[in-house]
Amino acid sequence: MFIQTEQTPNPQTLKFLPGKVVMDDGTAFYQNIGEAANSPFAKRLFEVEGVQGVFFGSDFITITKGQSLDWQIMKPLILGSIMDHYNSGEKTIINVKNDDSLKVDEKNDTDIVKQIKELLDTRVRPAVAMDGGDIIYDSFKDGVVYLHMQGACSGCPSSTATLKMGIENMLKHYVPEVQEVRPIDA
Repeated sequence: MFIQTEQTPNPQTLKFLPGKVVMDDGTAFYQNIGEAANSPFAKRLFEVEGVQGVFFGSDFITITKGQSLDWQIMKPLILGSIMDHYNSGEKTIINVKNDDSLKVDEKNDTDIVKQIKELLDTRVRPAVAMDGGDIIYDSFKDGVVYLHMQGACSGCPSSTATLKMGIENMLKHYVPEVQEVRPIDA
């Protein structure tokens, strides 16, 4: 198994490309081992000393490390954990609940919220996925769009610029009701 790695704009994160499907649908973001109860893969990665975040995309894994640690030491251990996972035959995530409440919320979305979500899904999320992250819509209140930053985007020094200069300007252009975009903690 050959696993490629890519730098991300966030120096504390590294993107791992195993050449295999990581997530069949959606994404998953774990900020500690306690959140990873439903993911044998994430638990395995958190066992590597210094791993502080695990993000799963469709065909990549983004790992966030502690600031004082060195990628040259951590990278071989993470690569080994990824290979161990694929050799184990275990799933990335187990016991995922089918949350119908999300579908109900989407039916009740206003036209403005539907337009915001469509722009995020088609223009923003594919671009940030290339950098090993994801941006998830949370809410729209009083002209402000609230977004969750995940993976490489979480804690990235350039994420504020991405939000303000990129996403906020685009949303204001297409959706005049949008006045501002703000990140929220997960």
